[in-house]
Amino acid sequence: MTDVAPGEDTDGEDFAALVPVFVEHAACALDDPRRAELRDRLVVAYLPVARNIARRFSRRGEPTDDLEQVATVGLMHAVDRFDPGRERDFLSYAVPTIMGEVRRYFRDSAWSVRTPRSIKDRYLAVGGATAALSQRLGRAPTVPEIAEHLGLGRDEVAEAVAAHGSYHPASLDETLGEGDDSSLANILGTVDPEFDRVEVRSLVGSLVASLPPRERLMLALRFVHEQTQAEIAEVLCISQMHVSRLLTRTLAALRAQVEAEDRADGGDGPPLAV
Repeated sequence: MTDVAPGEDTDGEDFAALVPVFVEHAACALDDPRRAELRDRLVVAYLPVARNIARRFSRRGEPTDDLEQVATVGLMHAVDRFDPGRERDFLSYAVPTIMGEVRRYFRDSAWSVRTPRSIKDRYLAVGGATAALSQRLGRAPTVPEIAEHLGLGRDEVAEAVAAHGSYHPASLDETLGEGDDSSLANILGTVDPEFDRVEVRSLVGSLVASLPPRERLMLALRFVHEQTQAEIAEVLCISQMHVSRLLTRTLAALRAQVEAEDRADGGDGPPLAV
């Protein structure tokens, strides 16, 4: 069940010698201080098993320290739940428990992008099938071969393979060639020059929404539809001079409100430009 040989790196304790410790641990009440001491002794003795299992999963891209912590949690669960009166061998009980804990970690916690559980399970199954088929065939298996091996449709396998991008998305700092300009961030795009004005534009939008209908229409005609003051005057059935005065007064009021909000927030953001 495990590659760890009995007695390997167990601080001098042989696994067979721990059987009485399991019996005593199981006989202790949950609140007995002795039970905690025995539990710690058993966990420390079997830590090499947990570390060995963690190393089996180390090629999947997660830090080894994190995997060893998860495997140790699985080991502690195994020690707590093991019944020496029913189970003949602790390792035969502990190894599946520890591996199950590590697999749950990959399924539920190690994904950078939220992904449906069914796809996570298929992704892990495809990974295992790929390793098994590669060893058997002496080459990387095709999607149809993986699908046949798992009893899945080709689209399901392709979807699981594509999920790798959700598990480990490429970093924007990753370089695709030589030179400082070959990172994904430089290739995919640059910082939007309007990014710093997002808050101001949001504030202006809320202030404009509070204006009377005529002023809102006038601003839309002038700055969205780019009509002249004469054209706006014709639409509103007022004089061009009246349009000019209304525009000046409305824009001044908006600018004053934006600057007042900015001062209230203690900021020194970009000035309002309309």
